[in-house]
Parts: sequence; structure tokens; C-alpha cells
Amino acid sequence: MNLKGMPRPMPMRIRFPRLFLALLLFSFAHLPASNAQNVEPFKFFRDYVGLKNDQITAIRNGKAIAKVVESRTPDEVFVFGSVYVQSTPEKYLKLASDIAELRKLPSYLAIRKFSDPPQPSDFDGFTLEADDIKQLKNCEPGKCDVQLPAEAMDAFKQSVNWSAPDAADQVNRLAQTMALEAIERYTQGGNAALGTYMDKHHPAVVGETFRSLLSRSQALPAYLPELDRYLLEYPEAPSENIQSEFYWEKVSFGLKPTLRIVQTIVYRDSRSTHPAYAVAVKQLYASHYFETALDLTVCLRDQEHPDRGFYLITLKGSQQAGLTGLKGGIVRKVAVDKTRSSLERALGAIKQKLEGGTD
Repeated sequence: MNLKGMPRPMPMRIRFPRLFLALLLFSFAHLPASNAQNVEPFKFFRDYVGLKNDQITAIRNGKAIAKVVESRTPDEVFVFGSVYVQSTPEKYLKLASDIAELRKLPSYLAIRKFSDPPQPSDFDGFTLEADDIKQLKNCEPGKCDVQLPAEAMDAFKQSVNWSAPDAADQVNRLAQTMALEAIERYTQGGNAALGTYMDKHHPAVVGETFRSLLSRSQALPAYLPELDRYLLEYPEAPSENIQSEFYWEKVSFGLKPTLRIVQTIVYRDSRSTHPAYAVAVKQLYASHYFETALDLTVCLRDQEHPDRGFYLITLKGSQQAGLTGLKGGIVRKVAVDKTRSSLERALGAIKQKLEGGTD
């Protein structure tokens, strides 16, 4: 968890770049509402995501729908989701920055925003599961159940008195110290400071893995260049259209609870003819599963009824370890099914909050 080495049935063959391109294209589209079949986002849902007419109708009527999108390699996972919300994009952007409300969403076991600058007290509750603590005692490069760099594995083995009654407390205190150093290094060095996971036989250089994931879309730099630069060049790419915050979370969307450190980037460009609203959640570290991950959410105003609401559209992309081979295939199915269902529940909860909440 030291950022020096910190860190990741489908009937249609839809490639991530093509889907991402369409997502960004229609986020700027201004189409007539004369034919519902050809109005965005319905055309996008049908032609690029492969949704059936009944699924499109369900979204239009306010039901949250999520679908696994096929990727080119087994270690990539992409999940699409959408729901119609009778509210405004601005209210969603506000919600996306409200940790107290995010904590109420499905799959979150704990979540906390970091102070500016981060403080040791921010890590109250940032604790590893008992099984993870037990595994850390014998972790070594190429064989560890927790995603870590080699030097962090050594630190846990050498700095913790494993025979002491408070060994678990020692582990968690050390993990919190490493996480604090991680944030500090990232805010100074950006992606280059994300380091390398050494828990598996094949090292994962996190910054390079993230760049590879992002590079699969040619649309992001073309249509949201500020956001693309910010994701790749932080902290050297400030923008008046971007608000960025850090938080840690404990989530349950895999086979075991996972600690993550993420950067939430809220993009708001109200100067253009067609305002753009997007939220990107960039993973900096995960204790399990995700070598890298990026969640992109776009708010698209209702072209048929501009004053009624908007479509909340999310694409979750990640590269994960352990999803290849026979055993990995089984793990992959469980992981992606749970990701899909949790996204569907989360979108439904967001809709309910936005439509029932007050300013």
C-alpha cells in the first residue's frame, strides 16, 4: 500500500474504444426528438450497447439497467449501466461529491474523504480483514493474497511483531501509514508514483496499466481533452472545469471486502453550446482484484423533454488479476456478475436519492 510501489453470457462483441467513442459523441449531440428510435441515447443503447427494445423502454421508464460488455482480453472487465433521472445533472454532480450520501449506496461498507492535506486521522476505520492480516505474515513477491509491492511485503514481515496480542493493530497502523505516504507521493508525482504490484507472478506497473486502459479510447482526448489530460498528467494539468478530491473506501463487490484509494474528478463545462457533465473515479490502489480501474459517468439531458430530466450513463472499466485460465474463468463470472448487479442497484439508489431529495 506504499504508493512508491502501489498499485487493477455476452452475446455481442463490442469493443471498449467503440463504445467509449459513442458514449462521448452522444454526450455532445443535439438531435431532434422527432423519432424516438433515432434520438440519443436510444440509438446508442441499441446500436452500441446491444440493449433490447424492452430494456431501452425500461430505462426510459426509470428502471436501472446494467450489462456486461465484452472486452478483448479476459483480464479486462467493462460494465455499462444507465437510468433515467427526473432531476438535473448539477444535482448529480453535487451528490457525486457528497461522501455522506455515497456511504448509503449499495456495496459500500465504509467510505471517507481525505482532508486537504490528508491527515492520519482520516484513516479511522481503514482496516484490513482478518484473513488479509493473516496472509500478510507470509507474503512474498509472486505469492500474496493482498496486492502489494515487494517493499511493503517486507515491511509487514519485518516491522510487525506477529506473536504479540496486538499484531492486527500493528498491521493496520502500518497500513494506514503506508496509505498516507501513498497519497502524498501521488499528489507530488502523479501516475509515475503509483509503482508496481508484486503479489502475482507477473508484476503490474500501475501507472502503465492505467495509461493502457485509458488509451483504448481515442474519443476521450478528442471530446473531453481537459479531462483526458488531467487523468494522465495530474498534478501538472490543472483545469478550472475540474474539481478533484480523494477518499478511501471499503467495498464489497467481489468475493471479499476490498480497500480502495480513489480520486474523484468532477468535470463541469458550462461554457459550451451543449454543456458537458462527467464524473471520473480513478483508482489509485486496491487491496484485491483491480490492478487499475476507471469509472466514467456522463449526464445526458433528455432531448425529448429537456426540462424533465436526464440519462445517467456509466461505463466501468478495469483490469483485474486472476481472471484467466479455468479457475480464473469461474472467478471472472462471479466478479462481473456481482459488478453488474451492484451497478444496477447503485444506479437505482442514485435515482431514488436525486428524485426524492431536497437542495
